[in-house]
Amino acid sequence: MTMTVTVRSFAKINLGLRIGAARADGFHELLTVYQTIGLHDVIRVSVERGASRGTKVEIRCADPRVPKDESNTCYRIVERAMEALRARGRVVIEIEKRLPVQGGLGGASANAVAALLGLERALRKSLPSAERLRIAAEVGSDLPLFLVGGTVLGVGRGEQVYPLPDFPVMDCVVVTPKVGVSTPKAFADWDRVCGQGLKPRFQEELNAALKGRSSTEGSSTKAAKLTVLNTSDRMGELGRGLSAWLSGLYSGAPSGIARGGRAENPLLWLVRAGIENDFERVVFPEYPELSEGKSALLRSGAKYASLSGSGSTLYGLFASREAALRAAVRLGKQGWAAQATTTLPRRAYWKRVVAG
Repeated sequence: MTMTVTVRSFAKINLGLRIGAARADGFHELLTVYQTIGLHDVIRVSVERGASRGTKVEIRCADPRVPKDESNTCYRIVERAMEALRARGRVVIEIEKRLPVQGGLGGASANAVAALLGLERALRKSLPSAERLRIAAEVGSDLPLFLVGGTVLGVGRGEQVYPLPDFPVMDCVVVTPKVGVSTPKAFADWDRVCGQGLKPRFQEELNAALKGRSSTEGSSTKAAKLTVLNTSDRMGELGRGLSAWLSGLYSGAPSGIARGGRAENPLLWLVRAGIENDFERVVFPEYPELSEGKSALLRSGAKYASLSGSGSTLYGLFASREAALRAAVRLGKQGWAAQATTTLPRRAYWKRVVAG
């Protein structure tokens, strides 16, 4: 008996990204705010129960850049999930790629989480939330954020995720240059060019974030040790504290009123506080066309523009849907691959994940 489930695999952008010290495990300490957006791939998961004594996973994708073997994040997460669910059978995962490969939008990570959610629905069995998060973090640093959705703070190597109160929906334009950026190389370039001098600044910011939480459970040292294995209540508590810390960064406009008397999206207050993506310091010199893409977004009216992750995707935030659509058309005429979309708050994210 075979059942197929279709799941939307939404992308993310990074609202600022701080790179800290290299860790013993080869990763780097990170501090970032993830934000899911409306662009997505489509994942179809089929499970044939009783087809074999064990588990067989097959990946199908028309894009030749997507691996079909055990290196695929969908393959790895399904293997682990089938074992955790004590299920057997043949699992076929079809990936319809609409997001760029190596683009900084978390496409492969989102695909894996979508495959996990589709697998659970196809099997009519669910993992506990903490088990889902644990398996996702084992497969990749960006995966856990897609089990939360909306506005999410990431620390550790990015896998420790804390849900933040969502910013209001904001229109944006995503530009996907043809060049691909290697994340390991970008980290290596960071260590070579910038790493040593900026470690103290990162640690100060992280300490400020952790001390900003409201809790009676203990010190910021204990907060720093919270992992994806903690309960959602404790994650939510730390998330609220970190959100208060972030709010302090853009409290320069306490009334929330912009020029002309119109209410302004508080995300723009955060932008004016000086958020930035540290990867731009090493990626832009290596790929000048990406710096040009950011400038093109700003010239097209973006209130803020940035690299997402290590790139190569760039995004710009716009004041209205009309402004974003005009910018996408203008950028397209200039030769850029540009799409208008919106940020996707948590409730909308979960409402749209399972395709109707």
